[in-house]
Amino acid sequence: LKIQVISDQELEAMGAGAIVAVGKGSATPSRLIVVEYPGTNPTAKPVILVGKAITFDTGGYSLKGVDNILNMKYDKSGGIVVLSTLQAAAELKLSNRIIGIVAAAENMIAGHAYRPDDILTTLSGKTVEIISTDAEGRLVLADALTYAQQKYEPRALIDVATLTGGVLVALGRVRAGLLSNNDDLAQ
Repeated sequence: LKIQVISDQELEAMGAGAIVAVGKGSATPSRLIVVEYPGTNPTAKPVILVGKAITFDTGGYSLKGVDNILNMKYDKSGGIVVLSTLQAAAELKLSNRIIGIVAAAENMIAGHAYRPDDILTTLSGKTVEIISTDAEGRLVLADALTYAQQKYEPRALIDVATLTGGVLVALGRVRAGLLSNNDDLAQ
């Protein structure tokens, strides 16, 4: 496996303002972790897995309540799934070229953290007005998904993230969310 860790300074220089903003309140800066498995055809269009890895999510200035802040260490599960899948692909010597991109940040509160009403510019060049700092997953994923599309020509792009609040609103507490614009891939 080939591994590249893109620092918060590099992310800021490339214009990935969303993922950088999420990590500003933390003593641990944001990172984009890229893991490449070449498969048996390293020039083939890759399958790209993008994982959200919020290492701890306080909700930022949109602070979570006591009951909801417990277990937020699991908000990194999407990133862990991506890393585990790349490890398995390498051990199984799969033929497909697979690239894992992990958007890692910690959503904390500090004087320099991002706030509601801030306007951020994402890697795609689009701006986002922050309503809730507890919607950080969408921000880190926006930059990671754009990076995947700008750097590679993926055969398929799969995003793995908890996005707990959105899924709870849409599907309740007993189902996981799966969204796709490709029925074959979803199956």
